[in-house]
Amino acid sequence: MNAITTSKVRPGDPGLAAKLKRNTQGEVRFAPADRGRYATDASIYQVEPIGVLVPRTMEDVEAAVALCREEGVPVLPRGGGTSQCGQTVNRALVIDCTKHLRNVLSVDAAAGVAKVQPGIALGALNDALKKVKMFFPVDPSTWARCTIGGMAGNNSCGSKSIRYGLMADNVLAIDALLPSGTRFTFGEVADNLGADIPAEVATLIQSLRGIGAREAEEIAARFPRQLRRVGGYNIEALTPAARAEGRGNLARLLVGSEGTLAFSQSLDLKLWPIKPRKVLGICQFPTFRAAMAASQHLVTLNPEAVELVDRTMIDLGRSIPIYRATIDAIVRGEPDSLLIVEFHGHDDTALLRDLDRLEEMMGDLGYPDAVVRITDSAFQAQVASVREAGLNIMMSMKGDGKPVSFIEDTAVDLPDLADYTERLNEVFERHGTKGTWYAHASVGCLHVRPVLNMKQGEDVAKMRVIAEECFALVREYKGSHSGEHGDGIVRSEFHESMFGGRIVRAFEAVKDAFDPTALLNPGRVVRAPRMDDRSLFRYPPGYTADPAIKPALDWSAWPGPQGGFLGAVEMCNNNGTCRKFDADVMCPSFRATRDEQHLTRGRANTLRLALTGQLGPDALAGDEVAEAMSLCVSCKACKRECPTGVDMAKMKIEAQHARAQRHGIKLKDRIIAGLPRWAPWAAKVPALANLRESLPGLAALGEKLLGISARRPLPRFSGDAFRDAEAHRDGQGQEVLLFADTFNRYYEPENLRDAVTVLGAAGFRVRPAVAADGKPLCCGRTYLAAGMVDRARAEARRTLEALSASDAPVIGLEPSCLTTLRDEFISLLPGPAAEKLAARAHLATEFLAKQKVELPLQDIGTTQAHIHGHCHQKSFGAFAPAVQTLRKIPGLEVKPIASSCCGMAGAFGYDARNIEVSHAMAELSLLPAIRATAAEDAIVADGTSCRHQIRDLSGREAVHSIRLLARAVTGAPRA
Repeated sequence: MNAITTSKVRPGDPGLAAKLKRNTQGEVRFAPADRGRYATDASIYQVEPIGVLVPRTMEDVEAAVALCREEGVPVLPRGGGTSQCGQTVNRALVIDCTKHLRNVLSVDAAAGVAKVQPGIALGALNDALKKVKMFFPVDPSTWARCTIGGMAGNNSCGSKSIRYGLMADNVLAIDALLPSGTRFTFGEVADNLGADIPAEVATLIQSLRGIGAREAEEIAARFPRQLRRVGGYNIEALTPAARAEGRGNLARLLVGSEGTLAFSQSLDLKLWPIKPRKVLGICQFPTFRAAMAASQHLVTLNPEAVELVDRTMIDLGRSIPIYRATIDAIVRGEPDSLLIVEFHGHDDTALLRDLDRLEEMMGDLGYPDAVVRITDSAFQAQVASVREAGLNIMMSMKGDGKPVSFIEDTAVDLPDLADYTERLNEVFERHGTKGTWYAHASVGCLHVRPVLNMKQGEDVAKMRVIAEECFALVREYKGSHSGEHGDGIVRSEFHESMFGGRIVRAFEAVKDAFDPTALLNPGRVVRAPRMDDRSLFRYPPGYTADPAIKPALDWSAWPGPQGGFLGAVEMCNNNGTCRKFDADVMCPSFRATRDEQHLTRGRANTLRLALTGQLGPDALAGDEVAEAMSLCVSCKACKRECPTGVDMAKMKIEAQHARAQRHGIKLKDRIIAGLPRWAPWAAKVPALANLRESLPGLAALGEKLLGISARRPLPRFSGDAFRDAEAHRDGQGQEVLLFADTFNRYYEPENLRDAVTVLGAAGFRVRPAVAADGKPLCCGRTYLAAGMVDRARAEARRTLEALSASDAPVIGLEPSCLTTLRDEFISLLPGPAAEKLAARAHLATEFLAKQKVELPLQDIGTTQAHIHGHCHQKSFGAFAPAVQTLRKIPGLEVKPIASSCCGMAGAFGYDARNIEVSHAMAELSLLPAIRATAAEDAIVADGTSCRHQIRDLSGREAVHSIRLLARAVTGAPRA
């Protein structure tokens, strides 16, 4: 019986939530927005769960499963939520293992075995295994955020399956919790079941073996002989032949079962030694068919992987700034398709011979001089990042028509690949669409997504017809209809047409033997709903934008309602790149809290639900959106690092504006927002302005009245503020306008004075950027942070008018202010003037690097400088130029600090509510890196907030990069 239709407990049930709070130590989340954030994965589906439990211990899991068994509530084990097929959404209690249950329990390097908890990300595991020179080789493109438990659920594969096999080949044992509450380690089990095996488990194993014996001939006849077959249950492991050949490990049955049979409590994994060296050959082909036809020959060279990149992905990748340079470097001419061939090993000479053989084979195939050789490890990593982002690059198409995942990992034999893909393209053409292709040419498993609009019933009907015609082709070629991403909702209903009724009844018998009451993830793998049941879609019939929402910023780059705002939010396809364990910056608040709510994806889902009325009326200004946005530090990393370009910093401005319109603005926020207006007066009486730090009790009073943390000193106003008249330096070269921001002008004016010195030494004629009214210019960022969009627009208009009087480059020092000219101004004042200013605005070190200026630099007596990049520097590609410019100083070794956001983020770190999270962000990587530096080393940070965070929490003084350059120009000794 299917519990999904019989459970009487409804979503958000307060009784169940209360019982979970009493019986577990976990985090119980039953609010509408919490449920909404777990209602989707990376598929086309949305199913509201009953609630969410984030367990702290495995005992919490056991207690929750027992409670759900008593209450008749289905249970859904969930990892990173990156599944493509809808297997991680259900009307169930979602148990999210990723926050606390993510530990490596043991590693036996000699035996090549690691025991891990299910919530650990693959990337984090392999990072931990480096110290024993081992790794886990199953590497899906989501390796940096997918979890081992989820990979086992999907029977994940990855690019190297031709070498290492699938997840089922690399999981040795699973300590599992059965729906009944019994725990048992499924692995190698002797034919003669011992007395130590619980009676319930012995009965289960005997039943399973009976199914295997009964269906052995049917399995042999109906299962496709493909490496990439992950559809249905792996019941071939139950057959007498498999057991006789040593392939009867019962863990194979749980792998690929999508959480429908048991709850994995720990997994024993087979480890492999790391091959330290790698080379790539990027093979260029004039047509897609040529690339497909060549695959069967290239695999004879024994590569580690052969991955396809098609023309669509080349073109879309070039449109994404973070990938553009990499794609340009690997493409020669105008190929229609690329095959990325990888060779791994220990000896460079042997690997170079592999590339020689690859070039020779390509010549024999009729494509001489068609291989781009890549031996540099850093550039190989860049190529890998493009390949791994393939699905998400495809999803960066703007508009409602998107590449849709439903037939995307079918697999056929390599000799059939060219004919199969050509015929499938004809299917797409016949139905008025086209497919995007990429992925694992080495094993005949290609990710193909037809471009369809899932908001339109006509395209939903096309989806079903295309699926049926595609799977008919797969049957004809004796291939696999599910070659990597599992079954879920989108493919489970097709098992009968692919395997036959008898095999599907065997699947059902396995499910019933493990889970007779359908407690675990019902309706997935067996007894599934129709894949085109639109009531289960993210965009069901009746899905519409709230017409009352009028955005304050310009979103016209995206089509659709609300001026394009909803379309921008819908660019999040739940791929979960923001969950990466090794992210450059994104998403700093999630890295500190590990809560889905504080993730770019979680915020985007919350906004989408609010914009479409699914969280009730006026939800954009409501508490649930405000809570989701509360820890967003507007780092803008998602704008650059998210493959689909979700700009959460800009979206937060809209949410802040809506809330301000509805609820007003707090006094503290008004004071901070107005800083550029009252700072000139405060700077005239610095002793009074800085009184908080010297008069006992004022800090505590400020926290009580305004919420500004007493645990932090505020920045001190300088008694010698920078004056525009100082920004005059004659030279023989180009004129530049120095944009003196509020923070450097009134708090650290020496930075601006040093900028005048350095720019002058570079030969530029420096002039101040001044307004017609004589008041200091302002970017308006402080107003934007408070949701005061109209005030910010007024400041932007005044600044734009002043800076548009000249065509000279505009040079700034503060990344958050300067990038506002390049980013928010275009949304506040759309048009050619703002776009022209954006092209002229540069950070000082960025400008010097672009101009290739040769400064008269001297040794400064400091041998090492450790530089932390401001989030906006990184998001706009301005950090590398800063490093490049500093490296020109003689005798100075410049070391970038691998860090995310410092945690200060303007006023964020001064808010008493955020103080712990602010510290946690800094402790993730920045502070440990600074503590590891020598006392005589220089610490560099171009962001005002970053410098204060570093000083407050480490006691070290960080300086702006312009100060080191000024010392090198003037030959001044270290201060």
